[in-house]
Amino acid sequence: MCLLFQVFVIIWFGSIVITLNSKLLGGTISFFQSLCVLGYCIMPLTMALVVCRIVLLSGSGTVSFAVRLTVVTASFGWSTFASTAFLADSQQSNRKALVIYPVFLFYFVIGWMILIFSPGK
Repeated sequence: MCLLFQVFVIIWFGSIVITLNSKLLGGTISFFQSLCVLGYCIMPLTMALVVCRIVLLSGSGTVSFAVRLTVVTASFGWSTFASTAFLADSQQSNRKALVIYPVFLFYFVIGWMILIFSPGK
């Protein structure tokens, strides 16, 4: 239960920080549009979580880690690309990197949590 609460807080806090960052930089999207984009774009990482749990059921080892790393990296890239494509277009061209970097960190932390989680430890 504690892990579920931690994930919930990280996702909501990260989404709010990214949205406020976008708005403070002069973004043209609303607060709730940004939250929705970040929420929908987390779906690839959710699918990676399911795949990683299935792989962990078959055992842990070097091959298992390599498969999990590949799946998490692909879903991280997909999530980051999908959300930055929308969020960066709402900014001026000289401020796009300031919006993309926090999104990158947000999805990186979630992907890292998926990768390093080992049940029973």
